[in-house]
Amino acid sequence: MVAALLILLSALALGFVMVWVAAVREARTPGTAPPEASPGLPTAEHHAVGLVTNFFDTLGIGSFAPTTVIFRLRRLVPDDLMPGTLNVGHSLPVTVQALIYIGIIAVDPWTLVLLIAAAAAGAWFGAGVVAGLSRRRIQMGMGGALLAAASLMVMTQFGWFPGGGDTLGLEGPRLAIGIGGAAVAGALMTLGVGFYAPCMILVSLLGMNPTAAFPIMMGACAFMMPVASMRFVRKQRYSLRPALGLTMGGIPGVLLAAFIVRSLDLATVRWLVVVVVLYTAVSMLVAATAPRLRSDAP
Repeated sequence: MVAALLILLSALALGFVMVWVAAVREARTPGTAPPEASPGLPTAEHHAVGLVTNFFDTLGIGSFAPTTVIFRLRRLVPDDLMPGTLNVGHSLPVTVQALIYIGIIAVDPWTLVLLIAAAAAGAWFGAGVVAGLSRRRIQMGMGGALLAAASLMVMTQFGWFPGGGDTLGLEGPRLAIGIGGAAVAGALMTLGVGFYAPCMILVSLLGMNPTAAFPIMMGACAFMMPVASMRFVRKQRYSLRPALGLTMGGIPGVLLAAFIVRSLDLATVRWLVVVVVLYTAVSMLVAATAPRLRSDAP
């Protein structure tokens, strides 16, 4: 079953690439795509962001929150295109992560497959909703999502996650709860919450070994993100050049972390990420409320 899952994952990644390439070719026709979705080569900065964020994502930091912080501070991507750019750009690097982690960490195959399928279904639904939101609603949603991400990072730092158990699979009511939780987390991921911390909390609360979160998380993201990204690409709700940079820089970052570095003391890095994520969350919420404050002024 695991071999079939890996084959399906690879096929989905290939299908996403085909959809993306077809959309880029179509966008070459003048007037058929907005400027952000028009073809162009990523800059060295775009590549560097992909390399660094996916390097730390492979080691357990997560990639969505740090990427949002960098893109916003450097004004590389408009706020309303941020969710699509994150999903499209990080899709292929996380597929590489999944192929690595599913192969080296044992998890009950049925639990792995069902939680991944639930998360992918949630992402498909969430992407359809997010792709149709206004800039203000996306700013509000991402601001709240970043606050949630920062809270989960603080919980990680202080060891406030439940300890978990020793099992590597779920059954009965716990499996049903796991499927529902994975679907909700998948939907929220398309807005920028990230999937690592919610997945770790979910499997630990259900009594699973916390290490089981890694193949579930990586596998779920590898299915969720291409599924969500196809909707963002077709609706042209992403920024092409930064997304390409995340992909082209991100895959080497994953391989470097997985096969050369393997582990780091990430405590200091996490605190730094918490600080900048909180700053970005507040700035997002301020930007979302500023137009309304101006419109309410006498």
